[in-house]
Amino acid sequence: MSNLFAGKKVLMGVSGGIAAFKAVSVASELVKKGCIVKTIMTRNAEEFIRPLTFETMTNNVCLTSTFERKEQFDVKHVSLAQWADLFVVVPATANVIAKIAHGLADDMLTSTFLACMCKKIVVPSMNTGMLENVATQSNIKTIESRGIRVVEPAEGRLACGDIGRGRLPDADNILQCIYETLSVNMDLKGKNVLVTAGATEEYIDPIRFLTNRSSGKMGYAIAKVAADRGAKVTLVSGRTSNLAVPSNVKVLFAGSACDMQKAVLNVAKDQDICILAAAVADYAPKAKSNHKIKKTSSNMVLELTRTPDILESLREHVKEDTFLCGFSMETQNLLENSKKKLISKNADMIVANNINDSGAGFDVNTNKVSIITCDSVLDIPLMTKEKLAGVILDNILKKFKN
Repeated sequence: MSNLFAGKKVLMGVSGGIAAFKAVSVASELVKKGCIVKTIMTRNAEEFIRPLTFETMTNNVCLTSTFERKEQFDVKHVSLAQWADLFVVVPATANVIAKIAHGLADDMLTSTFLACMCKKIVVPSMNTGMLENVATQSNIKTIESRGIRVVEPAEGRLACGDIGRGRLPDADNILQCIYETLSVNMDLKGKNVLVTAGATEEYIDPIRFLTNRSSGKMGYAIAKVAADRGAKVTLVSGRTSNLAVPSNVKVLFAGSACDMQKAVLNVAKDQDICILAAAVADYAPKAKSNHKIKKTSSNMVLELTRTPDILESLREHVKEDTFLCGFSMETQNLLENSKKKLISKNADMIVANNINDSGAGFDVNTNKVSIITCDSVLDIPLMTKEKLAGVILDNILKKFKN
């Protein structure tokens, strides 16, 4: 395992909780695995443990101030942010978590954390009351929604004498999370990936519109996993079920099918892989009323017109070797209809799912699909959408490399 992590650059932030001393064993084990570890301590953390301890353990200077003077000029919080493969804060106090959630940067740790674009882990440790306070829980949910991994605190006797949640997890649990995060394959590094997600909206009048039940969860999962694997991701998003934009993903919002097509084609020429997971309306009202259409005693006929086919139009706007993956949702003849779509849209892959299958419908966290290419059909069993996103990307890369 040491070879797997040799040379991995881990930045460890240590904040001012009684559990600060436990971070030493985490740093020690990372060094034994071959990681290069650098530490940043808050001023309050220095009240519990000295920087020299970490310097001795890691053989690197432990930073405590944003304004340390050096012979060589270096904006340290920026250079460290660019250096790290992973930033882990252990322990993370309620105060530091609040700063991270709200983008505050008033010391070396939080300034560097805000500047960092790498993967991030936060390990909370505090009194039970502080942990369960609605403000802290809200802050934890906020940072999780941005793609930051939060390690669940342990339960037991706390330094204050209380019994409850808030203890720093065992070093083995923290290290396992770090190893899992560092093990993520960066096989999409250097690739530009375009993802569409969510539902389009075709307005009838200023109040009403035609749409569908797509939540956007599948597309957002693909964008997140692609970014985690090193891709430069552009997400073109329609309406979703209030999903948070994944960390390190550029998002462009689009309302109608025409808006989404325009946004997609504007960035298409730079893409290596395009994954169109959005549920785009096939038809839109031929004319939109400028005012609310009032109800009358007679029936109403709504004339519809065809919307642009984004996947079909995309091929002539991308590079010759750009990989195009579309999505298909059917209620009958899933494989037959999806194979026809693969050919008619000049796509390289179609991901098809049947909304009649349990767990594969709308606004759920799981999915069950068939991955269709010109020479194969691969049935994927029910799994979480994030795990499925990884499977889809794995299959795209296999075909892309060939």
